[in-house]
Amino acid sequence: MADPFDAFFNTPFTPAPKSSSTLMRTDIKEHDDGFEMTIDLPGFKKEDVQAELKDGYLTVNAETKTETSEGDEKKGTWVRKERFEGKCSRTFYVGDDVKEEDIKAHFENGTLVIDVPKPQPQPKLEEKKTIAIA
Repeated sequence: MADPFDAFFNTPFTPAPKSSSTLMRTDIKEHDDGFEMTIDLPGFKKEDVQAELKDGYLTVNAETKTETSEGDEKKGTWVRKERFEGKCSRTFYVGDDVKEEDIKAHFENGTLVIDVPKPQPQPKLEEKKTIAIA
């Protein structure tokens, strides 16, 4: 006998589960002094998110796990569960001159905002050139 929920959940009216490609959508806004990155991380907590700067690349990692206890079995059985569980990561090149202490980040309501300063042009030191006199 076919499961009645299979027919219900496989109709064209039921949206497909979100894939991981919709995670970590990022908007980048340019300001005079830097860039503001806004990364969507719905369902993640602040403790689930890490950011790392290495060799000019800023990498944002997020991981979430769902833990269930054995007592949940008495409350029913899942027919369908559409929650993301796993890891995701994005890497952005921010420049070799950016230092980790210059980057500011805060996480609120499933959104990570990272402020990355623009590299400041270093004044070019003029080399003294001596002309050999014969």
